[in-house]
Amino acid sequence: MFNFTASYTDLYQLTMAQAYFFHGQKDNIAVFDYFFRKLPFDGGYAVFAGLEDVLEILQDFRFDRRDLEFLREKGFQPEFLKFLEHFRFTGTIYSSQEGDVVFPVRPILQVEAKIIEAQIVETMILNILNFQTLIATKASRMRLAAGQNTLIDFGLRRAQGPGGYYASRACMIGGFNATSNVAAGRDYNIPVSGTMAHSYIESFDDELEAFSHFAEGQPDGCVLLVDTYDTLNSGLPNAILTAKMMEKKGHRLLGIRLDSGDLAYLSKKCREMLDQSGLDYVRIAASNQLDEHIIKSLLEQQAPIDVFGVGTSLVTGAPDAALDGVYKLAFSGGKPRIKISENVKKITLPHRKQVFRVLDNDGRFAGADVIALDTETDMDIMYHPLYPDKSLAIGCKIKEPLLHKIMEGGKKSVPQSSLADIARYSAERLRLLPDEFKRFNYPHVYKVGLSEKLRNERDRLMAEYKD
Repeated sequence: MFNFTASYTDLYQLTMAQAYFFHGQKDNIAVFDYFFRKLPFDGGYAVFAGLEDVLEILQDFRFDRRDLEFLREKGFQPEFLKFLEHFRFTGTIYSSQEGDVVFPVRPILQVEAKIIEAQIVETMILNILNFQTLIATKASRMRLAAGQNTLIDFGLRRAQGPGGYYASRACMIGGFNATSNVAAGRDYNIPVSGTMAHSYIESFDDELEAFSHFAEGQPDGCVLLVDTYDTLNSGLPNAILTAKMMEKKGHRLLGIRLDSGDLAYLSKKCREMLDQSGLDYVRIAASNQLDEHIIKSLLEQQAPIDVFGVGTSLVTGAPDAALDGVYKLAFSGGKPRIKISENVKKITLPHRKQVFRVLDNDGRFAGADVIALDTETDMDIMYHPLYPDKSLAIGCKIKEPLLHKIMEGGKKSVPQSSLADIARYSAERLRLLPDEFKRFNYPHVYKVGLSEKLRNERDRLMAEYKD
């Protein structure tokens, strides 16, 4: 993990913090909600990711000497800088479990802390959660498209700088099997995988010689790139010869990789030639600007591809590039708070809150989350957050609370989850989501509504501030 200090924030968080400090508000308790307003990729769900990283960063989030010197040069007051010397996050966090499927409007994470602390950590929280949730969601869509086939993250070279490090973590939550990213593999215990580049083959005068030398150095995990010159007339025949030489030495060629051309056609021809040569155990990997739609199309064409190496579209979250997650004040100074806007989608929800997932009798998701006051434990009806005439009876259905205390006093209050455990949990939660919400085209809309008490409180505050 990278070394984050508390200067990993926006300037206005610090200017507001200084104003709070000199106005005697530094010990005021505030509650902020993290949520997003629009699902990425025109999809029907998102996969929540990044939480464990946020918690690890928060436990040691402080201003170092270099940070303080920089802020001094920027004109911050000496008394405030003295306060920042001892800054630590001491708040409480309630959150959905990492890996869960999440939906717009409803709080995913709730921060309760002294207002300066809650304000300073906002940028880091948004930066980590927005990015990893976007990438985990993209990866999950690729997993749905790929079925049981292997998915490998090849995206580091195309990522936005160090974002590729966290993309590799997030894609594992979304269902990938491995990454080419060595640093992420080391730090997150992710399986690492890689093949070879065209440059290696080009550096030899003869393609077969290049394959032979590579196989000697990598006898138990050898994958040969066969499209440098001519896939079917040169690359694959040389790979077959190499595989036969490996068999004589007691080894097996693991696979071949296609990185250009008509992947459906070439993979079928390669499978045919490999099988005719007695190499039915050799796997076929494909790469080259893949995304969930291309993977789905290839498999619908019955392309015999076993492994998909995905790069650019995965780690950049193409075509969306960003999740519109926000962090909004809901309570401070002992009072509920609200933001009012002419754009009704930007009106916020006041108070401390809980979110309940409505379940069918068999425990599957019923297609509805209800946002309630944190003191509520049950409700019979939920109301559309924007259209007051729309409601949904949820009566005696099972309601699963989703926000749980995971940090108290600035320290984690739950055991750390491994990345593998988070990925397994995510797969299980996605299994409980009905298929109509997982369609790529025109997915069913998952309903998110308000309890009657929360709706009434929101409407009361809106009326109060408009008077």
